[in-house]
Amino acid sequence: MTYKIVASLNKNQISELLELYKNEFWSYKREREDIVKMLAASDIIIGLADENEQLIGFTRVLTDFVYRAIIYDVIVKPTYRKMGLGAKLIDAVINHPKLTSVEQFALYCLPEMIPFYERWGFTANIGEMQLMYRNN
Repeated sequence: MTYKIVASLNKNQISELLELYKNEFWSYKREREDIVKMLAASDIIIGLADENEQLIGFTRVLTDFVYRAIIYDVIVKPTYRKMGLGAKLIDAVINHPKLTSVEQFALYCLPEMIPFYERWGFTANIGEMQLMYRNN
């Protein structure tokens, strides 16, 4: 399969990202204007585009480029799943030239996705650490 990695999204790809989000329980309420703001505030954007420039995969990173990087929104278009594109996205993050010296990566995932991310050394065993939330 032919695809290319893109570091920014054009107008059509932003619309395609919105459609990807609409299919997921964790992102179906997202709106275009908020996605545009989110993209502008993300430190690194990694998209996968097919030969027609259609967005087929996406992830983003927030980071200080030294100590911490958090990976968000790893998503692949449903018709392209089970083809290794999620792995391509994570490989692109872990091997990104601006992230090579980052001390620690983090991400959120469902329990059934833990084995997928363990391939890159991620662990759910974080000792006494607890994730805390505050919703607005």
